Amino acid sequence: MTTDPLQIALISIETVPDGMVPLGLVRGSTARSRNIGRDITAILKNVVGGEVTSYTKLMADAREEAIYRMQEDAVRMGATMIVGVRFASSMITQGVSEMVAWGTAVGPIDG
Repeated sequence: MTTDPLQIALISIETVPDGMVPLGLVRGSTARSRNIGRDITAILKNVVGGEVTSYTKLMADAREEAIYRMQEDAVRMGATMIVGVRFASSMITQGVSEMVAWGTAVGPIDG
């Protein structure tokens, strides 16, 4: 059994692989806020167009944190893999976004 969340395999397939058994739903989430510097840059980008790289990085960091928290949840369940991995993001309030990751924790049939 692994105790390192980073050792939990993440797979987007919809089925539990042969020799594995589902252990239950696992999830991880984080809420992140923007800052005034990013907002000013975003306003300027809206005028001239282009990627707002500070927001791209903010969301990428949020995704990685949500994944890690989901993997921690899987470790607590004794899983070795997470299948059906999905992500969603939403705005909680003005300037605050939540990133959620979820999937099904699975482990070997023989434990």
